[in-house]
Amino acid sequence: MSDKGFRLTAPGLDKDGLELEVRSGTLGPDVVSIAPLYRQAGVFTFDPGFVATASCESEITFIDGEKGILLYRGYPVDQLAANCSFLEVTYLLLYGDLPNQQQLDDFLYSIGHHTMVHQSLLRFIDGFHYDAHPMAMVSGVVGSMAAFYHDSMDIDNRRHRDIFAHRIIAKIPTIAAAAYKHSVGQPFIYPRNDLNYCSNLANMFFAVPCEEYKVDPVMSEALDLLFILHADHEQNCSTSTVRLAGSSGTNPYAAIAAGISALWGPAHGGANEAVLNMLKEIGSVENIPKYVAKAKDRDDPFRMMGFGHRVYKNFDPRATLIRDMAHKVLGRIDGVDTPFFDLALKLEEVALKDEYFVEKKLYPNVDFYSGIIYRALGIPTSMFTVMFAVARTVGWVAHWQEMIADPKRKIGRPRQLYIGPEKRDLVPLSKRT
Repeated sequence: MSDKGFRLTAPGLDKDGLELEVRSGTLGPDVVSIAPLYRQAGVFTFDPGFVATASCESEITFIDGEKGILLYRGYPVDQLAANCSFLEVTYLLLYGDLPNQQQLDDFLYSIGHHTMVHQSLLRFIDGFHYDAHPMAMVSGVVGSMAAFYHDSMDIDNRRHRDIFAHRIIAKIPTIAAAAYKHSVGQPFIYPRNDLNYCSNLANMFFAVPCEEYKVDPVMSEALDLLFILHADHEQNCSTSTVRLAGSSGTNPYAAIAAGISALWGPAHGGANEAVLNMLKEIGSVENIPKYVAKAKDRDDPFRMMGFGHRVYKNFDPRATLIRDMAHKVLGRIDGVDTPFFDLALKLEEVALKDEYFVEKKLYPNVDFYSGIIYRALGIPTSMFTVMFAVARTVGWVAHWQEMIADPKRKIGRPRQLYIGPEKRDLVPLSKRT
């Protein structure tokens, strides 16, 4: 390695080899620019899952998995969660800085006055089968919004991008609530602009026309925290999907719908539901030692869900915040059964004292408690990933806007290592054996 970068030697290169530029960000590891590799050396890089590949430049979110750090635009997520509302954090992710009071007031007004959806979209939801998965409904409706709001879809027009951002962030709770109401056979509840973002969502979920409904402030507070913690997480699968789809120049609703579909995968957005299923399987505190042993057995298919993380190798900085909120929710919301939470606490205690989990740094992550909170709030497991999508829409939009505004943007086009047959001649059907 030279002072400027890496020097690569390979067959076909001259004796001086190929110098690859090293680029540095404000935080995190340096990256090696491999753009000249194919042009000058005739080779691609091979990185299945893109575990060591930086696919873009971004100013939005930074993660240090070794130290358990998560920053939104430079702010630690715990500071934001303690001092800001979800829509303040939304403004930060979209525009780069926290708003002053006037900016926040204007933003809240804009979001509040985009909450309704076209009546035809509601009829679209009514057309789904009664037992359709809510994620299928949400993905389909978001994708179809391009047919209703085509007046402001010029992706190269900054004003149009802002209108889209406000529109989708305002309407995604309405769409989510409509999907939920359809799944339980209840009438749709229209949004109320006198309520804050999370209280409005809760009201659309749980109010019914025949009686008055008041949102429990603890429910609103819990949703606000969960949405802040799930708002963005760097270049994860769904965010990368939004960027890749958006790089083609497709309309933004199509790009967000692609992200929703990626999030639907159980390895991505379904982790908190998997935690609840695991706790159901364990059943009781007495069974914990048996299941901990099963988790350590490589030949046993059982996996301890909610522990460890693809990125965080120490601890998930969101987990402590969400654990405290789980205590608060279960202590304040009436009519909540606590066995799952008690079981989760004991499982955490046992696992964190076990040498196997300590050695492998398998700490509880944000999904370990989020599903328990959603269950306590009365949200069914089929809606867990939808709630995740409501929060993550903010991050998707921020990344889409950043990518579209980048003057160096290119359509995404990964390459491959081909391992199929070599060139062969076609044999006519009559001569094939």
